[in-house]
Amino acid sequence: MNVAEVLTDAVDRVRGIVHAVITDLDDNGLRFRPDDSSNSIAWLLWHTARVQDDHIAAIAGDEQVWTAGGWCERCALPFDPSAIGYGQTAAEVGQVHVDGELLCAYYDAVHAATVAFLEGIDAPDLDRIVDRRWDPPVTLGVRLVSILSDNLQHVGQAAYLRGLVERSARP
Repeated sequence: MNVAEVLTDAVDRVRGIVHAVITDLDDNGLRFRPDDSSNSIAWLLWHTARVQDDHIAAIAGDEQVWTAGGWCERCALPFDPSAIGYGQTAAEVGQVHVDGELLCAYYDAVHAATVAFLEGIDAPDLDRIVDRRWDPPVTLGVRLVSILSDNLQHVGQAAYLRGLVERSARP
């Protein structure tokens, strides 16, 4: 396996979890929060897609799928188009009401853009500096691992919440 294949396999696994979490989940399940200060499945998956979209677009030098593909308008969230969920309040988390099919379609569009970007990655590319705002500056490899780490944490949290939703529905 080359670097692009390894990274693509990793993002494909995240996509599989996203689909498993959303499949057959109604709006109440998507918006379920164990308490008023917890994240919902909808917010976790929207945030996962937004962070990946934001970061991949920045390193690829592309416009985000969120705005370029009209997803911002279709999802109609009450946030600035640049919002990715970072630092949002519990009240803002509660405002993420997105249909599961729409949320999944947005994630798939982000996934497709990510895979297209990864297809051109070779091992030497991982050392390229992509963000000089940090000390030390962030390389492409570090940024990609950061994206994957964030995604895996959030989709794992969403899968856990789905389990809570399913158990609460049992008689």
